[in-house]
Amino acid sequence: MSFDSRQRSIYDAPDPQGPIASRLRPRDLSEFVGQSHLLGEGKILRQMIERDMVSSMIFWGPPGVGKTTLARIIAGQTKAEFVNFSAVTSGIREIKDVMNRAERMSVLGDKTILFIDEIHRFNKAQQDAFLPFVEKGSIVLIGATTENPSFEVNSALLSRCRVFVLNLLEQEDLLKLLKQALNDPRGYGDENVDITEDMLNIIAAFANGDARTALNTLEMVIINGERNDNGIKVTEEMLEQCISRKSLLYDKGGEEHYNIISALHKSMRNSDADAAVYWLARMLEAGEDPLYVARRILRFASEDVGMADSRALGVAVDAYQACHFIGMPECSVHLTHAVVYMSLAPKSNALYIAYGKAAADAEKMLAEPVPLHIRNAPTSLMKDLGYGEGYVYAHDTEDKLSMMQCLPDSLVDKKYYEPTTQGLEARVKERMEQIENWKKSQSQ
Repeated sequence: MSFDSRQRSIYDAPDPQGPIASRLRPRDLSEFVGQSHLLGEGKILRQMIERDMVSSMIFWGPPGVGKTTLARIIAGQTKAEFVNFSAVTSGIREIKDVMNRAERMSVLGDKTILFIDEIHRFNKAQQDAFLPFVEKGSIVLIGATTENPSFEVNSALLSRCRVFVLNLLEQEDLLKLLKQALNDPRGYGDENVDITEDMLNIIAAFANGDARTALNTLEMVIINGERNDNGIKVTEEMLEQCISRKSLLYDKGGEEHYNIISALHKSMRNSDADAAVYWLARMLEAGEDPLYVARRILRFASEDVGMADSRALGVAVDAYQACHFIGMPECSVHLTHAVVYMSLAPKSNALYIAYGKAAADAEKMLAEPVPLHIRNAPTSLMKDLGYGEGYVYAHDTEDKLSMMQCLPDSLVDKKYYEPTTQGLEARVKERMEQIENWKKSQSQ
């Protein structure tokens, strides 16, 4: 039984005059770039595809990371009838027609794999129409979505599918893809394109993990390149025009990347809000992943502000969440909010120093025993051995304190955290002194 051309179009040959992203779509796993956590040698998804043992699954990831491409590869390697279904143009009636045909094929021993792009666009009723056929095994469902399937796919349907998370491509993956495009006859292998490695890195950074954006940008700069007897020359001026931004000196994998993130960190540490905002803008305008910047601000909140203003950590977490929810360019103001807050907050690196000293001791004394009185005693044997004996529940005491020793014997009276007098940490210091004075009074 055959299906109409619209449904079968997922593995039709690409138009040789079409967009380069379509012409260069990988034909098998050997040409696929990225997602090594799923498709590396021995990884489960690779084995499922190579052995033609594909079960119902959802591909979840941002645009341009290979969701539809993987479906095409499955289409090329599976022995099943492969049907492409659009969540945008298909209704309940069409779904039922396809399901009924698939069920008749199942009776004859033939398998149908149904690929649904943008499955999150289907409403509950449309998704419910697939459920009985997935349950009976009449079809193998493969869905692709940019949205969290936990919220966008019915729980009953989701429970019968394995979710594979596809990540943004690394810059080195995109660079490899761009070089393939320059060498492959389906791309520009038959043309002499003069483009520098630095320009390819700028395109890869601009694409921000999206293979389609990277290839389409390359196509744009080549189409608009200078043509001469030797081929096509891509100039920096043309590249800047095509990506609609200045090509800043910034390589997300190179020295300047680390120089600029260092400049941001040190400007915040020096309480220079203006400099910190400038270095933030340098990174974001050059295509840096906002979540990377947000993670560095998160680190700074405890490493350089710490207990001097514990609210800084909350501000950093909120900024990270905002970046995750809305992305660039909107989240630039949230990062600016966090950077200015960190710059102007009182500073303390006492937590950073405390952990460093404790880690050094922990590495040297990994086998130090836990004092018996603070060990867990879930069995009678442990209780007989003295586990938990003498433990004092601080909440039962008048001052909510006890004289229990909690460090190993070899580290008694060791001090790791030494609060400063900066900001709110002055109150922390005062509280620690109160505790020390209480212990001294009890030992007299």
